[in-house]
Amino acid sequence: MSTIHFVGGEKGGVGKSVVARLLAQYCIDRGLPFVAVDADTSNRTLSRFYGDYARPVDLARVESVDEIIDLALVADRRVIVDLPAQSERPLGAWMDEAGVFGLAKDCGIDVVFWHVMDEGKDSLMALDRLLARHGSAARYCVVKNFGRGGDFSLLDSSSTIGRAGELGATVIDLPPLAEGAMRKVDRLDASFWAAANNEAVGADALTRLDRNRIKVWLEGSFGAIGRVPGAV
Repeated sequence: MSTIHFVGGEKGGVGKSVVARLLAQYCIDRGLPFVAVDADTSNRTLSRFYGDYARPVDLARVESVDEIIDLALVADRRVIVDLPAQSERPLGAWMDEAGVFGLAKDCGIDVVFWHVMDEGKDSLMALDRLLARHGSAARYCVVKNFGRGGDFSLLDSSSTIGRAGELGATVIDLPPLAEGAMRKVDRLDASFWAAANNEAVGADALTRLDRNRIKVWLEGSFGAIGRVPGAV
């Protein structure tokens, strides 16, 4: 079975692309066959950091977004889709119009939504809409990004997280990475592996302690990802 991993969260700045990059690195490190789909036309983050694995898709063009299904028709492949902010409507319209869930079931393709959240109410409301729209047709992983907030009590006490649990969603905690280290990784346009092992010099060079922080962060992040049943 192949799996399509839609990595979103609807809001900008919650860490969607970071999670997509983590999933890509997780697959690379474990030798899992995958392809990355960069659907964020304004940033193309996956293409920057994992260009050897990524290809662009434009959610505004049906013939372009159809490629996601074509890529998933290859057996035992993970298709990691980095969604832009405010993608709920075009993605949902495409899925409804093309009957994506029915086709996915017929073709043995699993569909997983990774909902990346900060601690705010907007993220919670976006999760509520996601669950209401797709219900039991998909699987869900709710990512509490502690790099974007430390108090998720609003989510934890909500009826939304209860509904997610009823639908079999997994909730994981993504640990924070020191802001300075993440900034250097971004400026280097480096994969997480390259950043953790890069001994280059210069203004944006990662110190030995930075590189060790990244290794510790990757270990914690991969541990969380590994707890998602059948996710990758």
